[in-house]
Amino acid sequence: MKTVVTTLMAVAVLVLLAVPAVADWKEGDPYKWYQPPDLTDTGIDIYNVCPKILADDFLCTSPIPITDVHFWGSWKDDEVGVIQLVHLSIHSNVPPDDQIPWSRPGQLLWQRDFWPGEFIVKGPIDSPGEDWLNTNTGEYLPDNHNLAWQINIPHIEDPFVQEGTPDRPIIYWLDICVVVEGGEWGWKTSTEQWMDDAVWSDDGVNWYPLKHPETHKSLDLAFVITPEPGTISLLVLGGVAVLLRRRRK
Repeated sequence: MKTVVTTLMAVAVLVLLAVPAVADWKEGDPYKWYQPPDLTDTGIDIYNVCPKILADDFLCTSPIPITDVHFWGSWKDDEVGVIQLVHLSIHSNVPPDDQIPWSRPGQLLWQRDFWPGEFIVKGPIDSPGEDWLNTNTGEYLPDNHNLAWQINIPHIEDPFVQEGTPDRPIIYWLDICVVVEGGEWGWKTSTEQWMDDAVWSDDGVNWYPLKHPETHKSLDLAFVITPEPGTISLLVLGGVAVLLRRRRK
């Protein structure tokens, strides 16, 4: 028993020490949901400047606040502008029905705007030969750009608290659009595909599935959702406390 408690406490200390590292998320860091970016010549960046909204679904199996969000994107023609604002929202899930045969965001559950200083732009990252797609105009430009950026939004105040559990998982949707000065920004596709297509909208009401413009295959988007490392530490320390109480009985 002593060995178990000592091990758990050591893990908690290590997690606490790792808190600063999660601001710039990297491979190997903890996460609740991860759809890795496609940084190869099969990747596509989808135009995502407000009011153009892109959204993708994810599964929650534990009721932990979403305090960090990270996503990837690129600039059309590698003509780099400045991101002035990132708008995030989280919605409930509307499954396919007789009227609309694809799942899509439903009720707005949480939203927030993030200004410079509240997000971190990391890059450039090499992503040679990536494509560009504007779903409104149908503009599709193969081999358009060679650089990518990771946008990190750490330590979200008043975060959305998920309600899913292992016995009762819940599907949510993460929606993103950005405001930029100069250039055209796009959210990057992922190498992974989960459930239904990602979707796009101009008004947040009417949603359309994202498909590859040539192959018509389903497209998903690249993002990471992570709990605050301190939250993980509290969970571990809580486990230690429970073990200690049981030991005293």
